[in-house]
Parts: sequence; structure tokens; C-alpha cells
Amino acid sequence: MNYEMEELLPIAGRLAARYTGTDSTSISYEKAEQLMEAVLYCIRETELEAPCAAAAKGTPAGRLYEAGRAAVERKVKKSLELYHKLLPEFSDYGNPYLSDTVLKGLPEFFQWYDAEFDPQNTILTLDYPVLRDLSSYTGVDRIYEYLLCVSMEQEFLKAFPEGLAGKLIYSYCGEARGMADNLCESVLFVMAEYILAKKPLGREELKEEDGLFVRQRLGEMELTEVKSYLRAALKKFTEAYCEDSEELFEYLVYAADNAAVRLKNSTCNFSSSVIK
Repeated sequence: MNYEMEELLPIAGRLAARYTGTDSTSISYEKAEQLMEAVLYCIRETELEAPCAAAAKGTPAGRLYEAGRAAVERKVKKSLELYHKLLPEFSDYGNPYLSDTVLKGLPEFFQWYDAEFDPQNTILTLDYPVLRDLSSYTGVDRIYEYLLCVSMEQEFLKAFPEGLAGKLIYSYCGEARGMADNLCESVLFVMAEYILAKKPLGREELKEEDGLFVRQRLGEMELTEVKSYLRAALKKFTEAYCEDSEELFEYLVYAADNAAVRLKNSTCNFSSSVIK
């Protein structure tokens, strides 16, 4: 954005007038700062949705702001549609952070989000961690990206036979499955153990000799080999059992790589992964 403050101030002023009912001189400095941030947020939203239009020379900041306000409203609608699509088959798999965020937090966001005067406010802390860094997003942009991540995670976890994903999570976390861990990362770590042990996933518990076999294999492999091996297995799984498999694979590959690093660096922490 290459707009001078003189061009942005009138837009913030008009917004302040709408906020106060024409008496824009009565707002605090903090509120004026919030409203200026709202103007900038909407202009950035135009840049996200229509970068070519936003980059066109000579486009008035006011026009970009109005286009951005409309874009924010559309993003709220898309987020709400995504949320309602997620809900019918949603499962928290025993994780209270995921449950509280999706079933309690997100409805609060949609109830209290102020798309006109405070669109940059995310409102929620989003305590359940997803596998994508969303720190550069705020407001409805962050909520929308978060919902995309949770939706992909639900698709992956539902690709397993009924009950198996929950058992894999339990074998990883035990009674601590209520901790703020990412569910897909937990599942992929246990999957990696089974893959390296060359055992069918979940059909039988991994025994001590399996742990010794895995450690021996890991000792013979470079980290790049372990990553490549697990990536290939993940790609095969997503292609066989998941829709939008390419996008889902790209989302999950970080967790697969992380499992490879943790297993490669571990010499004595191989979990027995007893599935009850």
C-alpha cells in the first residue's frame, strides 16, 4: 500500500462518523487507531482478493476500502458456510482444545465479529494448534484459514476405519490425550512407527522387538531417506482414501517430516504403541 496518510484520514474520519453518529470528535485515541487499522485491513483485503485491481495505479484509496469492506463480508459468509459444512460429522477425538475452539469459540466469533469497525480483531485465541503458521493472518482471514486447516484434518482422520484414529491418538497420548497436541501429528507419528516396523497399521500392538527393528532401520538411514520414505507412504494413503489428496498431502507433510526428525533423533523413546 502506497497511500499517504492524507488520503487515508478522510476514510477513517467517515468511518468514525458512522461509529459515533456523526460526532467523530468524541472518540478516544485508541478507538481512532482501531478505526484506522480497520481501514488498512479492508484495503489489504482488496489486495488479497484482487491483487491486480489493487495494484492499478491511480486507484483511489477510498475505492479500495469500499471494495475491501465488501470482501470482508464475503469472507465472513464463506467462513460461516465452511463452518456449517464442518459441523455435521465433526469429532474432537477427546481433545478438549479442539472441542472448545470449534463448538464454543467459533460461534462466539461469528456472533461478535465486527466487520465494519473492527475487522482486524480475531477475537479468539484458537488454542487448538493446526499444522500451518497462521500468525500473519488476523480477523476473519485467520478464522477462514483456520477452518480450512481443521476441515482438512477432519477429512484425514475420517479416512481411517471407524474407531482407529481415536485408538492411534490414544496410543500416542494415553490419558494425556487432552493435551494441546495436534491430532494429525499424533496419528502420523504412530503411523510412522508402524510403517518403519513394516507392520499393518493397528492390527496388532508393536512389541519391544519391533522397537529394536525400527531403531536398527533408523540407524541405517539418513534423515532425508526417512523423510522420503514416510512422505511416500503418506502420499499413497491420501491418494487412496482422501478427497483433495494433493492439498491434504501438502498440509500434512510437515507433520510427517517432523515425525521423521523425532524418530531419527530418538534412541530410547520408541513408544510401544499398544492399541487397546
